[in-house]
Amino acid sequence: MNELLREVLAEAIERAAGSDPRLEMATVTAVSCDPDLRHATVFLSSLSGPAAEALAQARPRLQAAVAHQVRIKRTPQLSFDADPAVAYGERVESVLRGLRSSGQLPETGLGQGGPGGSGEVAGLDGPADPASSPG
Repeated sequence: MNELLREVLAEAIERAAGSDPRLEMATVTAVSCDPDLRHATVFLSSLSGPAAEALAQARPRLQAAVAHQVRIKRTPQLSFDADPAVAYGERVESVLRGLRSSGQLPETGLGQGGPGGSGEVAGLDGPADPASSPG
Protein backbone atom coordinates (compact mmCIF):
# COMPACT_ATOMS: atom_id res chain seq x y z
CA MET A 1 0.00 0.00 0.00
CA ASN A 2 2.80 2.42 0.92
CA GLU A 3 4.53 1.98 -2.44
CA LEU A 4 1.27 2.44 -4.35
CA LEU A 5 0.54 5.66 -2.45
CA ARG A 6 4.11 6.85 -3.07
CA GLU A 7 3.72 6.37 -6.83
CA VAL A 8 0.32 8.10 -6.98
CA LEU A 9 1.43 11.02 -4.83
CA ALA A 10 4.76 11.48 -6.64
CA GLU A 11 2.89 11.76 -9.92
CA ALA A 12 0.25 14.10 -8.46
CA ILE A 13 2.89 16.37 -6.90
CA GLU A 14 4.79 16.45 -10.19
CA ARG A 15 1.60 17.59 -11.95
CA ALA A 16 0.98 20.19 -9.22
CA ALA A 17 4.52 21.50 -9.67
CA GLY A 18 3.52 22.61 -13.16
CA SER A 19 1.26 25.26 -11.66
CA ASP A 20 3.16 25.89 -8.40
CA PRO A 21 6.93 26.39 -8.70
CA ARG A 22 7.37 25.86 -4.95
CA LEU A 23 6.84 22.14 -5.59
CA GLU A 24 9.37 21.77 -8.42
CA MET A 25 12.07 20.27 -6.19
CA ALA A 26 9.70 18.14 -4.08
CA THR A 27 10.63 14.47 -4.41
CA VAL A 28 8.56 11.82 -2.64
CA THR A 29 10.93 9.28 -1.10
CA ALA A 30 8.46 7.16 0.89
CA VAL A 31 4.97 6.97 2.34
CA SER A 32 4.05 5.44 5.67
CA CYS A 33 0.37 4.62 5.97
CA ASP A 34 -1.33 3.59 9.21
CA PRO A 35 -2.80 0.06 9.12
CA ASP A 36 -6.32 1.47 9.53
CA LEU A 37 -5.74 3.81 6.51
CA ARG A 38 -6.74 6.90 8.51
CA HIS A 39 -3.42 8.69 8.20
CA ALA A 40 -0.41 8.60 5.87
CA THR A 41 2.85 10.48 6.23
CA VAL A 42 4.46 11.45 2.95
CA PHE A 43 8.25 11.75 3.23
CA LEU A 44 10.06 14.11 0.89
CA SER A 45 13.77 14.43 0.14
CA SER A 46 13.65 17.97 1.50
CA LEU A 47 10.86 20.16 2.80
CA SER A 48 11.45 23.90 2.71
CA GLY A 49 9.00 26.36 4.21
CA PRO A 50 7.52 27.40 0.85
CA ALA A 51 7.19 23.77 -0.26
CA ALA A 52 5.44 22.87 3.02
CA GLU A 53 2.96 25.71 2.45
CA ALA A 54 2.34 24.59 -1.12
CA LEU A 55 1.77 20.99 -0.01
CA ALA A 56 -0.64 22.11 2.71
CA GLN A 57 -2.61 24.01 0.07
CA ALA A 58 -2.48 21.11 -2.38
CA ARG A 59 -3.39 18.46 0.24
CA PRO A 60 -7.10 18.26 -0.69
CA ARG A 61 -6.21 17.80 -4.38
CA LEU A 62 -3.58 15.19 -3.52
CA GLN A 63 -6.04 13.26 -1.35
CA ALA A 64 -8.57 13.45 -4.19
CA ALA A 65 -5.95 12.00 -6.56
CA VAL A 66 -5.44 9.10 -4.15
CA ALA A 67 -9.21 8.58 -3.87
CA HIS A 68 -9.61 8.50 -7.67
CA GLN A 69 -6.65 6.27 -8.46
CA VAL A 70 -6.53 3.82 -5.55
CA ARG A 71 -9.42 1.57 -4.55
CA ILE A 72 -9.29 1.48 -0.78
CA LYS A 73 -11.84 1.56 2.01
CA ARG A 74 -10.95 5.12 3.03
CA THR A 75 -8.60 7.80 1.79
CA PRO A 76 -5.92 8.56 4.38
CA GLN A 77 -5.41 12.04 5.76
CA LEU A 78 -2.06 13.17 4.37
CA SER A 79 0.73 14.86 6.26
CA PHE A 80 4.12 15.82 4.89
CA ASP A 81 7.55 15.54 6.48
CA ALA A 82 11.20 15.63 5.45
CA ASP A 83 12.70 12.16 5.09
CA PRO A 84 15.00 11.57 8.07
CA ALA A 85 17.05 9.08 6.05
CA VAL A 86 18.07 11.85 3.63
CA ALA A 87 19.17 14.11 6.49
CA TYR A 88 21.07 11.21 8.07
CA GLY A 89 22.81 10.44 4.78
CA GLU A 90 23.78 14.10 4.38
CA ARG A 91 25.20 14.08 7.92
CA VAL A 92 27.28 10.96 7.18
CA GLU A 93 28.59 12.56 3.98
CA SER A 94 29.49 15.71 5.91
CA VAL A 95 31.44 13.73 8.51
CA LEU A 96 33.27 11.76 5.80
CA ARG A 97 34.19 14.98 3.97
CA GLY A 98 35.51 16.41 7.23
CA LEU A 99 37.60 13.32 7.89
CA ARG A 100 39.00 13.38 4.36
CA SER A 101 39.91 17.06 4.54
CA SER A 102 41.66 16.56 7.89
CA GLY A 103 43.68 13.65 6.49
CA GLN A 104 42.14 11.08 8.84
CA LEU A 105 40.45 9.25 5.96
CA PRO A 106 42.20 8.44 2.67
CA GLU A 107 40.88 9.99 -0.52
CA THR A 108 40.62 6.60 -2.25
CA GLY A 109 37.27 4.98 -2.79
CA LEU A 110 35.73 2.15 -4.73
CA GLY A 111 36.63 2.11 -8.38
CA GLN A 112 39.45 4.63 -7.95
CA GLY A 113 42.18 2.06 -7.48
CA GLY A 114 44.35 1.56 -4.48
CA PRO A 115 47.59 3.29 -3.54
CA GLY A 116 49.14 2.52 -6.93
CA GLY A 117 46.00 3.53 -8.81
CA SER A 118 45.89 0.21 -10.64
CA GLY A 119 42.73 -1.03 -9.00
CA GLU A 120 44.55 -3.97 -7.42
CA VAL A 121 44.01 -4.74 -3.78
CA ALA A 122 47.15 -5.60 -1.86
CA GLY A 123 47.14 -9.20 -0.72
CA LEU A 124 44.60 -10.38 -3.28
CA ASP A 125 46.53 -10.04 -6.53
CA GLY A 126 49.94 -10.96 -5.11
CA PRO A 127 52.34 -9.25 -2.77
CA ALA A 128 52.16 -5.47 -2.59
CA ASP A 129 55.98 -5.25 -2.69
CA PRO A 130 57.61 -7.38 -5.42
CA ALA A 131 60.91 -7.44 -3.48
CA SER A 132 59.21 -9.31 -0.65
CA SER A 133 58.01 -12.16 -2.86
CA PRO A 134 59.68 -15.53 -2.26
CA GLY A 135 62.45 -16.78 -4.57
